[in-house]
Amino acid sequence: MLEIQSLTKRFGGLTAVHDVSISFEKGKINAIIGPNGAGKTTFFNLISGAIRPTSGKILFDGNDVTGLRADQVAQLGVSRTFQTTTLFDRATVLDNLIVGHRLRTRSGLMDVILGSRRLKEEERLCREKAAEALDFVGLSHVTDRIAADISQEERKRVAFAMALCTEPKLLLLDEPAGGVNPEETVGLAQLIQKIVATGLTVCLIEHKMDMIMSLADKIMVLNYGEKIAEGTPAQIRANPVVIEAYLGSESEHAEA
Repeated sequence: MLEIQSLTKRFGGLTAVHDVSISFEKGKINAIIGPNGAGKTTFFNLISGAIRPTSGKILFDGNDVTGLRADQVAQLGVSRTFQTTTLFDRATVLDNLIVGHRLRTRSGLMDVILGSRRLKEEERLCREKAAEALDFVGLSHVTDRIAADISQEERKRVAFAMALCTEPKLLLLDEPAGGVNPEETVGLAQLIQKIVATGLTVCLIEHKMDMIMSLADKIMVLNYGEKIAEGTPAQIRANPVVIEAYLGSESEHAEA
């Protein structure tokens, strides 16, 4: 599904991602962990086309997508959420999702001016897809609510639904459980499993280790922009380099 070859990104004298190579299998849950500043979000930005790599290759479904714009990568089937869920707060939840499906429509300015049949059909389809996505993430009851009035956990689910409306093959989730309580975290983990059960591939960044260890099929650990380990949750837990660089400090914080 996704193959990364010697990916590097430098910002002036700072190397944010250095010579990272890894592959992610189709239909699996892949996780990226590491301390703050390890390069995790930069790695996502490279995959999604938000920034261009300094060197290396990104292969998606066997195609070289290195250096493509974010909209081009999204058209190919890569969608993402962000650490902070930004919505059109004065619009309804449904209207926020309709924007997401516009990626798959063809109507242009002339269709709008003429009120064409294609425009009307695509508007109907967008509303239908948005409603389906809201139902899938368990938010049918907030369809007509103003986005500013929903809870943080609901905003996270809306972000999932917006990403699903673009009809992706690969879903990149940046701290999907950030800012929610333990019970809500369990619910979001179940939603991720539900998404993968439909055939999608998920790659997520997350700091909640209990969630990652129970959810991920494969984990990559970054530290100072470099990959220091990859493997199953059991392999990562037992890796002395990871324990020293990351899990050890996490355990100390938990005990404190």
